[in-house]
Amino acid sequence: MDETAATPLISAKAAAPLNGTIAIPGDKSISHRALMFGALAIGETRITGLLTGEDVLRTAAAMRALGADVTRDPDGIWRVAGRGIGGLTEPADVLDMGNSGTAARLLCGILATHPLFAVMTGDASLRGRPMRRVIDPLSATGAQFSAREGGRLPLAIQGARDALPLDYRVPVPSAQVKSAVLLAGLNAPGITRVEEPEATRDHTENMLRHFGATVSVEVSGSGRIIELQGQPELRAADVVVPGDPSSAAFPLVAALLVPGSTVTIPAVGLNPLRTGLFLCLEEMGANILILNRRTEGGEPVGDLHVTAGPLRAVDVPAERAPSMIDEYPILAVAAACATGTTRLRGLKELRVKESDRLAATAALLSGNGVRIEIEGDDMIIHGTGVPPAGGGLVATHMDHRIAMSAIVLGLVTDAPVTADDAGFIDTSFPGFVELMNAIGAAIRPVARS
Repeated sequence: MDETAATPLISAKAAAPLNGTIAIPGDKSISHRALMFGALAIGETRITGLLTGEDVLRTAAAMRALGADVTRDPDGIWRVAGRGIGGLTEPADVLDMGNSGTAARLLCGILATHPLFAVMTGDASLRGRPMRRVIDPLSATGAQFSAREGGRLPLAIQGARDALPLDYRVPVPSAQVKSAVLLAGLNAPGITRVEEPEATRDHTENMLRHFGATVSVEVSGSGRIIELQGQPELRAADVVVPGDPSSAAFPLVAALLVPGSTVTIPAVGLNPLRTGLFLCLEEMGANILILNRRTEGGEPVGDLHVTAGPLRAVDVPAERAPSMIDEYPILAVAAACATGTTRLRGLKELRVKESDRLAATAALLSGNGVRIEIEGDDMIIHGTGVPPAGGGLVATHMDHRIAMSAIVLGLVTDAPVTADDAGFIDTSFPGFVELMNAIGAAIRPVARS
């Protein structure tokens, strides 16, 4: 992607209710992991429903560069012929992870315990984000890391030849850090142990079991202790990727806010460690029905049926953050249209996402007529029960979720809302604008002068 060519979009009030059934992209977190585990397994893994956004395509390219055979059939099924644990080969060129912090951090875990040399970089946004949170624990395996100041990309990695297993307590809830440590443990002898203070999304643990690894999980207070038996022989296992709940959040909130709307979103992942947003919206009075609950590929799945209606303020506890860390910007948009004062607590982790999401979300709201306050790591949103005035130009900071949140807000404000650069939406939700317009939205490119 050309980082210098901005793609501004303008979103105007929907002229009629949003209506229809929409298919959202596959879960990004599961898509990354399916490609990585397929590359580390013996045999051919088939993946159905893989997200084809740029972030995941970067992971596919990285696994090819490390020796796995990764192809896509004409019918959309992906095939990964794996190399087995310890069988990856040294890449001939730099691994460019684009905008994906998940791919970069998880790949650090894999590379730390493979005795090869690799260099990793990313786009301007990813190069500005901290990697120290994975570099520090992974260094204890015997791997060597050389990065820019603050542990930022580009990053050179020399994997450990005789890797040591880790016993690590994650200082703050982070599925990425937990997963990086567990992935490092795959090619280290003995038991790798991770303790997390708050339970975070467990796709890595689920997929480890799916591919044949021995994993135990013990509940410890509000957190968990995970133990992995190192050096398993992972066996290829087909993966069906459910719809991404983080992507479903945007058309879901749009359907709640645009009067008269009724939208169905089938086959959405309902992993309980990913559904904090749905819980918050239900507490706000949202009309969300979950139909046809089932299990696919070891993950719970259901169809969401959403009907517009008034929302009320909510107080969101900090401990809910791990289950909805990516959904705070769109929850803030819903809160801006609700009746009463909403408080979102404990948002420290938002400061180190694709952008400083706490600051970017605050600016998104305040620039469109919403009264908000930041107190420490809490955001306080004063809703009036009606949409704000709008009319703002939102600085997205190359953050796809800020861009999509701005677009959803513009569907209900009196004056249109403009996202200064929406080009990065395709990293996680390819076809987002076309999908939204197909159910009645009014989103268009900004005319160039």
